[in-house]
Amino acid sequence: MPAITLPDQSVRVFDGAVTGTTVAASIGPGLAKAALAMQVDGQLRDLSFVVQDDAAIRFITRKDPEALEMIRHDAAHVLAEAVQALFPGTQVTIGPSIENGFYYDFARNEPFKPEDLPAIEAKMREVIARNAGFVREEWPREDAIAFFEAKGERYKAELIRDLPTAEPISIYRQGEWLDLCRGPHMRGTGDVGGAFKLMKVAGAYWRGDHRNAMLSRIYGTAWRDQKELDAYLLQLEEAERRDHRRIGKEMNLFHLQEEAAGSIFWHPKGWRLYTSVQDYMRRRLDAAGYQEVKTPQLVDRKLWEASGHWEKYREHMFIATVDDESEKDRVLALKPMNCPCHVQIFNHGLRSYRELPMRMAEFGACHRYEPSGALHGIMRVRAFTQDDAHIFCTEAQIASETVEFVDLLSKIYRDFGFTDFRVKFSDRPEKRAGDDATWDRSEGALKEACRIAGVEYELNPGEGAFYGPKLEFVLSDAIGRDWQCGTLQVDFVLPERLDAIYVGEDGNRHRPVMLHRAILGSFERFLGILIEEHAGRFPLWLAPVQVAVATIVDEAAPFAREVAAAMRKAGLSVELDLRNEKINRKVVDHIEQRVPVLAVIGRREAEEGKVVLRRLPGREQVVLTLAEAVATLAAEAAAPDLRPVDVAVP
Repeated sequence: MPAITLPDQSVRVFDGAVTGTTVAASIGPGLAKAALAMQVDGQLRDLSFVVQDDAAIRFITRKDPEALEMIRHDAAHVLAEAVQALFPGTQVTIGPSIENGFYYDFARNEPFKPEDLPAIEAKMREVIARNAGFVREEWPREDAIAFFEAKGERYKAELIRDLPTAEPISIYRQGEWLDLCRGPHMRGTGDVGGAFKLMKVAGAYWRGDHRNAMLSRIYGTAWRDQKELDAYLLQLEEAERRDHRRIGKEMNLFHLQEEAAGSIFWHPKGWRLYTSVQDYMRRRLDAAGYQEVKTPQLVDRKLWEASGHWEKYREHMFIATVDDESEKDRVLALKPMNCPCHVQIFNHGLRSYRELPMRMAEFGACHRYEPSGALHGIMRVRAFTQDDAHIFCTEAQIASETVEFVDLLSKIYRDFGFTDFRVKFSDRPEKRAGDDATWDRSEGALKEACRIAGVEYELNPGEGAFYGPKLEFVLSDAIGRDWQCGTLQVDFVLPERLDAIYVGEDGNRHRPVMLHRAILGSFERFLGILIEEHAGRFPLWLAPVQVAVATIVDEAAPFAREVAAAMRKAGLSVELDLRNEKINRKVVDHIEQRVPVLAVIGRREAEEGKVVLRRLPGREQVVLTLAEAVATLAAEAAAPDLRPVDVAVP
């Protein structure tokens, strides 16, 4: 007689084993109609799952967060059935739900083309309209292998062979079609609903290994209702409009090419943007008590072995060997991160507790191997610069350093236009250095620091660094996308492995705690985020070209040169446009280049020593003397940390 405890703590007792469908019906017809699945003692289950013993049950309806992943999972099954109905002989392989949607990988002689998607989508709607129920079956392993091999589904047979022997072979039917799947599923294909769309086709290696066969992947997106789908498609359109790769080309900021895959060629305008951000960060760090250092690019593998990175991170390193008789067989690695090198600076001389906390910062040039398929504009590269810093402190200083770091990070994000961020707490990963007692200390210290700093966080289980737990700071951009940029990591492991020591107030030697922290993450990725956040229309202090001085008539050219020179002397980035073009053409060109201010000089302005300032892309304009124009723009173009506190800038 299982007793079922519901979320409101009410209890229902049944005479014998009971399914979720029966429990939902006993509560009321509304729930029986709305329930898609259930959680049994916290584990997601089909409604057909039989509950034998006392359990806590929570029903999942379409409005619950868990429903979205199930809709996408089931949509992948519907996609696979539709494809095999339209393209007989196609093998199905793996089809998971992913962020914002789902995909399925298929094996066939001819890859799918975008033109195939409308027909597949139409067939999916037929499958959904039939609303065949999802029925779970358990098969003997050898029977399942034989069944799929007989159908020519060798990939499914391989998956079954590779499953742990103790794991049951779970098959889900939807009418006449079936698939290998752990589940759970909703009630039937009809629960997927109509708010889905197939998005694109791509190639993908079987099991992600380039040595395996190339498969044909179909991506789709699925949502609870049409309103959510429309909002997502609108967000994609806006993301395409803001794509940093397109804007970077239009603004002539940077380019990438195959001869330096994963590295960026910064053009003059792009490099001005880069250095503006770097100069701002340098001033912020200097004011916060950081000491800037510079460490080598090539470091002997012995240091990486001592730090643990060689074991945990070797596949992401670029390796160089020394072809010199005196250094025979010496192996060097381009540094993928800065932390072991910073410990070497800390270890150079005996440190005192009076020097702690020691805040050591570096705009560190790092290199990491990323597969070519993972590279993405300037967001995902192989050569990048981290706004990296390491704080060497005592255990008692972790909380105060966390408070100061969060305050600094908040100011910097606000200055770049990000007013909101979330925090994730990532705890110990499966592959890690250090024993459980050390991890208990580091996780406890970071949680206590969050409490004192007033930082609210959501748990991100198993995603910590291999040497310690971390906070991840997640920004939301102008169109609602999340970007994880800043981190703060508590590390008891690396100081131990690299023998970092300070002399305490008691005269004894102690290990410092090492706080790894970044605010922007990598400059390259953060600049990509900034480009997309502002759609290339930067605030004046960040704009690569702040003012375009444009003439209406040739006679205005001498005064225009004088205006440009005065503005440059005031520290403004100026472009002088003396082309023999109509002013309307010049306006359009500078709007396309996303120049924020146009200084227009005509015959009258040249005679009177005045400037017409126009804010682009708008039409508002004001006539000022040259001195007034220079003073106005110079004040507005000052970086946020250099402005008087009481000065508001549009």
